[in-house]
Amino acid sequence: GLNTKESNATSGAPQTLAGKTIVVTGTLENYGRSEAEEVIRLHGGKATSTVSKNTDFVIVGMEPGASKLKKVNELGIPVLNETQFQHLIDTGTLE
Repeated sequence: GLNTKESNATSGAPQTLAGKTIVVTGTLENYGRSEAEEVIRLHGGKATSTVSKNTDFVIVGMEPGASKLKKVNELGIPVLNETQFQHLIDTGTLE
């Protein structure tokens, strides 16, 4: 419910992903799927499982879903590897 959102917002984690909708596909080295989604939420982002025109970034690990990648390419959504994802979490930027 609402309590989870409030506790995430006050967790002290920098809101580096605020307002971003992020999809994780494939296997990441340092995070399980649910862990990655929790990290996204912790930093103010929205983790979804479906790629849409509202998706800001797609994090691609090993053996990503082919249909997701096809949709990503069709929509021209930025694709990040795990290192770039970590940098985005840490800094809020891809610079």
